[in-house]
Amino acid sequence: MPPEGLLFGRNPLAAELYRSVADLSLVCPHGHVDPWLLADPEATLGDPAEALVSGDHYVFRMLHSRGTPLEQLGVRPAASSSTAPDPRTVWQCFAEGFPLFAGTPTGLWLALELSNVFGIESPLNGSTAQQVYDELAEKLNRPEYSPRALFDRFRIEVLCTTDSILDELAAHEALQATGWAGRVRPTLRADPIMRADDGDWAANVERLAALSDTDVRDYGSLVNALSARLAAFKRLGATGIDVSVTIPRAEFLPVAEADSIVHRGLRGLASPEDGARLAARLVLQFAELSRDEGLVMQLHAGSLRNHHAAGFDRFGPDIGADIPVRTEWTRNLEELLNAYGEDPGFTLVAYTLDESTLTRELAPLAGYYPALVLGAPWWFLDSPAGIRRFLDAAASICGLANTAGFVDDTRAFPSIPARHEVWRRVCCDWLAELVASGQLDEEAAHRLARALAVDFSLDSFRLR
Repeated sequence: MPPEGLLFGRNPLAAELYRSVADLSLVCPHGHVDPWLLADPEATLGDPAEALVSGDHYVFRMLHSRGTPLEQLGVRPAASSSTAPDPRTVWQCFAEGFPLFAGTPTGLWLALELSNVFGIESPLNGSTAQQVYDELAEKLNRPEYSPRALFDRFRIEVLCTTDSILDELAAHEALQATGWAGRVRPTLRADPIMRADDGDWAANVERLAALSDTDVRDYGSLVNALSARLAAFKRLGATGIDVSVTIPRAEFLPVAEADSIVHRGLRGLASPEDGARLAARLVLQFAELSRDEGLVMQLHAGSLRNHHAAGFDRFGPDIGADIPVRTEWTRNLEELLNAYGEDPGFTLVAYTLDESTLTRELAPLAGYYPALVLGAPWWFLDSPAGIRRFLDAAASICGLANTAGFVDDTRAFPSIPARHEVWRRVCCDWLAELVASGQLDEEAAHRLARALAVDFSLDSFRLR
């Protein structure tokens, strides 16, 4: 168990506030848990390496940065039929590198996860690696450590997965068919159809057309296919979509120009300029479609995906090689916010990796437009220090009510409660400091502690 004062300063109110929210349900509106873990009643988390290392780029990214090849950490090449590495060997490599995580949020999450979820008391290092592996392996085979059992134990109120617009949604169909009581909802991820200059775009559109039973031949029919997919996600419980772009630009295009780009894209002739222009049009289009379907639109921007070309060619995406870039929001979102920023049927949750934009652009925008709320500190900014900076920026410029609460953004299912615990502890300590400095009274601090833990997420993502 963590020490009572973990992440707290000297103000005893921090612990009191935390005790008031520690046992509240977990609301998980954005993450990357495989829905089959919960759709299949017989599913397990696998062996210790699979459960904690090989599927979590937060973990293997650090070890790779110190020279460990990804293959040694269980990351499989995209087009390889080679035998998977021995999980004990992967775990030994991870345990020997565990000191590298000292002072990082990932190290904190892993320590809480091992202690609180799995009851591991031994420190993890090279000499204890196999002992810890054996203890974990034995527990992971027990029914009480199945994904569904942990879902209940974690007190997850609702969990939203992130699913490609090209996904058949079989896992979510299966979840509905089993009648299991856990609330697991899909979220449409639009990435495969955003860039007409992508080499796979024509094939992706063909797949989209088949799934939506629509003949996509121009921009209008592309929109019809997108609308059909949003409706399909919504029928399975989706309350939101997720659009990921490097530049968060939204811009109208004349129909003839949009048609021309679609035609070139379907023939594999779209230029990078075509890709950027159609992506900007689709951001605006998704805002309209989300409003029409009553879905929340999430916009993740400022990440240059797959920066390491050789790594992407060998392993595919999501290997931790996505790097933040400078991002501009004010002018890029002007057209979208003028169209929908005051529309009561529209919500845009915006996430940035360019921390400077929080105070310069996003928080001021959220402080004016009712439709825009700030997404939680994301990815490289989800450390205790990053959370504090986010709270300072939001509270001072747009107010906490214009934030969307917490998202765990995890691919590692057993890490979910640790991530929520860190968020709640930091928020409670930050609120206690405001009370100590006379900026907040205790009653308001208790109310905001609950809102930051649960209520803002439920409301912003329409999950009540």
